[in-house]
Parts: sequence; structure tokens; C-alpha cells
Amino acid sequence: MRLNLQSDYALRLLMQLASNPDALCTIADIAQCYGISKNHLMKVANTLGRAGFIETVRGRSGGLRLARDADAIGIGAVVRKTEGDFALVECLQANKNNCLLTPSCRLKGILGEATEAFIAVLDTYTIADLVVDNSQLRDLLNLEVA
Repeated sequence: MRLNLQSDYALRLLMQLASNPDALCTIADIAQCYGISKNHLMKVANTLGRAGFIETVRGRSGGLRLARDADAIGIGAVVRKTEGDFALVECLQANKNNCLLTPSCRLKGILGEATEAFIAVLDTYTIADLVVDNSQLRDLLNLEVA
């Protein structure tokens, strides 16, 4: 299984905001820090804002910040909001399944179970778990020690 770019960027953006909770971070600064597209990151931020994970402050001194504490933002919840679907194979896509083997195939159940297990593990962690006491991350993001 591989997460899409939106999920990857969403988690990075949330880690940046959680690592720097007392400041507003701009899309431009975050995009530059990670070397990623500003336009793509704006779409990700929009998704995270609509989902209630981040909030935006408009204006000249504006930017982004977490909408709630990092320990209240589950990684599984973020991935569910940013992934299009979790269908690993065609037969897991109800509206696009043309596989001849579906009526007797046991692989569908196994892959479905594996996907559920993957998400269940993500559900046990929060954004705080990624950033609390992580001085190396703060160093990589060029953030001052709080």
C-alpha cells in the first residue's frame, strides 16, 4: 500500500504546524522547507481546513496553525480524509469491479482485512506522537527549541 501525495503532504504540513505551535506558518514557507509545490500544498491545506484539522489566519501576518491540539488529531483520521479510496485491487472497487474471479475469490477478503489493519494501526497514533520530544525533527525544520 502506498499513500498518495496529498496524504504525504498533509502529514508533513501537520507535523510542521505541530512542531511550531506558537507561530503561524505560511504555505510558501512550508512548501520551501519541504521542496514541494506551493499550489499542491494549498490544495492540501484547503482539505485539512475543511476537515477541521487546521485553521487559517488571513492578512499580511496570516498563516496556518492547528485547529486543535496535536494529540487530538489522529493519523488515521487524516489519512481517511486525504486518500481517495483504499481499494488495493479492482475487486475492492464496487462500482468498477469487472473481475471474473470476484464471486469465488478469497483474495478480496484478505486484502480488505489487511487494509482495515493498516488503518487500525494509524488510528492508534496522533500528530503529537510524531513531534513530541523530537528535537531532530525540529532541527531538520530549522525551528528553535521551545
